Amino acid sequence: MKKVAIGFFIFLALLFAAAALVPLLFKDKIKQALDQEIANNINARILYETDDVSLSLFRDFPNLSLGVENLTVIGQDSFATDTLAIIPSFRLGLNLFSVFGDEVKVNSIKLEQPVIRLLVLKSGKANWDIFLEDTTATTPSDTTASDFNMAIKGWEVDNGTIFYDDLSIPFGFAAYNVQHSGSGDFEQDVFDMVSETTSDRVTMTYDGVNYLENATLDANVTMAMDLAKSLYTFKDNNIRVNELPFTFDGSILMPDEAMDFDLTFSATEAEFRNVLSVVPGMYSEQFKDIKTSGKLSFDGYFKGRMIDTQMPGYGVNLKVMEGMFKYPDLPEAARNINVDMSVDSKDGTPQNTNIAVRQFHMDLGKNPIDAKVTVKGLEVMQVDGNVKANVDLAELTKVYPVEGMTLRGLLKVDADAKGTYSEKSMPVVDADLNLTNAYIKSKDFPAPIQGLNMVANIRNTTGNTDDTRINIERFNMTLDGEPLEGRMLIAGIDKPAFDGRIKGILDLTKLTKIFPQEGMTVSGRITADVSAKGKLSDVEAEKYNNIMANGTMAISNLNFVSTDLPQGMKIASATANFNNERINLQNMSGYLGKSDFKASGSVSNYLGYALADNQSLRGTFNLSSNRFDVNEWMVDEDTGEPVEDAASEGVVEVPGNLDVALNIDAKQVLYDNLKLSNVNGQVQVKDKVAKLNKVTFNTLGGTFATSGSYNTQDLQHPLFDMKLDIQDLGFKEAFNAFNTVQVFAPIAKLLEGKFSTTFSFAGELGQDMIPLFNTLDGTGVINVLRAAVRDVPLVEKISSLTHFDELRSFVIENKKIDAEIVDGKLLVKPFNLNIGNIDMTVGGSTASDGGIDYVTALNVPTGKVGQQLNASLANLLGGQSLTNTERVTLKLNVGGTYNNPRVSLAGGSVKEQATDLVKSVVEDKLNVVKQQAAQRKQQLQDSVQTELNRKKLEAEQKAREELEKKRLEAEQQIKKQAADKVGGFLKGLTKPVPATKPDTTKQQ
Repeated sequence: MKKVAIGFFIFLALLFAAAALVPLLFKDKIKQALDQEIANNINARILYETDDVSLSLFRDFPNLSLGVENLTVIGQDSFATDTLAIIPSFRLGLNLFSVFGDEVKVNSIKLEQPVIRLLVLKSGKANWDIFLEDTTATTPSDTTASDFNMAIKGWEVDNGTIFYDDLSIPFGFAAYNVQHSGSGDFEQDVFDMVSETTSDRVTMTYDGVNYLENATLDANVTMAMDLAKSLYTFKDNNIRVNELPFTFDGSILMPDEAMDFDLTFSATEAEFRNVLSVVPGMYSEQFKDIKTSGKLSFDGYFKGRMIDTQMPGYGVNLKVMEGMFKYPDLPEAARNINVDMSVDSKDGTPQNTNIAVRQFHMDLGKNPIDAKVTVKGLEVMQVDGNVKANVDLAELTKVYPVEGMTLRGLLKVDADAKGTYSEKSMPVVDADLNLTNAYIKSKDFPAPIQGLNMVANIRNTTGNTDDTRINIERFNMTLDGEPLEGRMLIAGIDKPAFDGRIKGILDLTKLTKIFPQEGMTVSGRITADVSAKGKLSDVEAEKYNNIMANGTMAISNLNFVSTDLPQGMKIASATANFNNERINLQNMSGYLGKSDFKASGSVSNYLGYALADNQSLRGTFNLSSNRFDVNEWMVDEDTGEPVEDAASEGVVEVPGNLDVALNIDAKQVLYDNLKLSNVNGQVQVKDKVAKLNKVTFNTLGGTFATSGSYNTQDLQHPLFDMKLDIQDLGFKEAFNAFNTVQVFAPIAKLLEGKFSTTFSFAGELGQDMIPLFNTLDGTGVINVLRAAVRDVPLVEKISSLTHFDELRSFVIENKKIDAEIVDGKLLVKPFNLNIGNIDMTVGGSTASDGGIDYVTALNVPTGKVGQQLNASLANLLGGQSLTNTERVTLKLNVGGTYNNPRVSLAGGSVKEQATDLVKSVVEDKLNVVKQQAAQRKQQLQDSVQTELNRKKLEAEQKAREELEKKRLEAEQQIKKQAADKVGGFLKGLTKPVPATKPDTTKQQ
């Protein structure tokens, strides 16, 4: 018996050991199985590591626990740069015995701290539509389509974050610290699904306006699920947003792609306090202490079909009766709050959406505010409304807390609008706004804005947009004793005329302390006196003689830092003066990041650039700097950290609305790992093309002179061309600094010495801003000043084959080499070398993939040729004797790559010189390459022309169809008009004769 017990416990120990070890031993297979299921079912990138996959019998016993840590889901195609979900911990609790069957039963799903971003594009495409259609499940009886069916019973989300952005509406939703749990028996067709959801911070946005901000959510929902009918019915449910509780009744039917809604909702409590809690800005820690009274009525519906081209109808009704709220620490209350409003859209379309605010009244202390408005349609809107308010700002702060700010002054608003609002029409508008003797003081800055006065009005008496006048008759204030005043009149909407002036001192340091700007720090002073008068139509037509613009502006000690410009900008001083045509900039000095600069120049067409579409800013600037660090501006937009490889950021687009020339004079420029000194020249920017004109600089011990262009008119295929004049540059320095040298002349890495070159080349850049080498064409001369050739694999192979030891190490001096780049191949024309008593000629090509194809001829004394080489050469010469021949020419073929070359004896001659032998071969190679390039370019031109012809034929066919359509419409119109005229004529003939007219026919 004792042995039996011991054996039993040993068995249990082995069983537990196996249960613990099997998941570890089969991790790779588990990941392979998961990868296979993902590939079969999901069209997205699912990222996770093998070490983050776990399978355990103990964690959730008696369930089998499958876990994946650090799981990331990234979309495809339009969403390839969007992360759909980041899930630090994803865990399934599987029914142990179901794993061995056809249907896997999931008892639990748990997601810990997931961040989920749901996105819908304007086209309606959603980033969560990642599940592949099961093309194998062609019939209901096809049970072999998948062996991975799931029957889910419960799920849980712990501390989740959910973002939803629908750009097609546009609607946004964000929820933080989401706690969610749900349960339901998905093995059944009919069952109840119970869920509980809470979030301590919810924001809801529509068309850029926050309708909920940092609200709390608590929802308990029970739904009757009928999976066979795809019918889901609300049963017991209670949803609370802040202190507003409401409930849903009705159902959602989803038989196919369409969704049929039949829902109503209503508030379950009738206190004004409930709806007040969802008013933006009201719900805070103080809300629990606010005294309220009044009654509430809130209900609505959502009914109809939702599909791509159709929306359900919807409606909301809200009434507030005798509402009141009072903050405990403030002396006055907001009283007599009465609201009667509704939103109704029977078919969900904007044109049939009606908004009615039948009553809105509120007394802020002793200040009444009244408004009424009706809006019929949201595209072409029929508007009828008015707003009247007479507010003492000091009284306002007695009712509503404006933290850290003191307000005084009188604000009067009286506005009426009635008529049609559309692209071509305006309601008849009569609106006045007067602000008198206002005072604003922030706790963050003791100096107040004083004497703030503004008189503004909007008038339209006809309903035509061009008859609209927006007039700020007067604006003036003082900030810490410094005055600022101005006025502005805008007449017309489509082609407005303007007349305005601003004069005074703007202390940005003081102003931004009173009105802080999020993500931005600004300080400094601007003194300005600027006026402008004219018409936008004259600006667009560049008729600047019809525009009056003049003024002056001075900037001192301006500092600007923002999230978009983290490096910052400092302007110590700058002055500018204006006239109709140009701005003259003088004496600007400061820092861009850590780089100092001085600038002067002028710009023209600044009015067209600022006020009209598709007009360029033209100008010339002179820019100088002692030290400019370009690397400081190559930063990641999200992190602000330096970019390790700026090319990975994609193509940099040259602005299309600039026509400027920049004259540069910089003592030192830092770019990537290069230090450029004495940089001089001009950069021109126009029509999305940047041009370098005679830009010179020194770097790497050499002198550079460059001209060229960078063309981004086709952003998918950016082009460049470059003319280089380089003097006294080291071979190794060139290899380390320039990728073109690394591709076409990797031998430079092994050469000691310097060279000069004049070279012109052009081609296309890839999306990583690196040249597409197979598109390059160019020509130039390389002048080797001195090159010590030693330990070069290619030369070592030639020496080994010929047994000419002097070829292992030699020096080249003052050698001129002609070269071309054709269709991405570097073609080196034959050049001669003299190494001892060896006359050497080299020529050939290097491809962008590293392959080399060279011919080398060696003219040597006959006696220098060894016995073995002599025998091989004799066979190639057809038994021709080398006796009585003083010199012989050896022909070598060189292939492979620079690092792994292949050298072979290809022939010889006792008559031909080395130069002639190589020249003929290289010219043949050059002709072949040029012919292939010409054929490729012709094919490209033919394909482009074919596409142009196709589009032309399509346009012609479409034009013919449009003309035929208009002809038929005109024909029908003519027939209708003719029928109407004939019908009218016949009716005239059949009219009865008036009774008062005598009958003369009988008398006759």
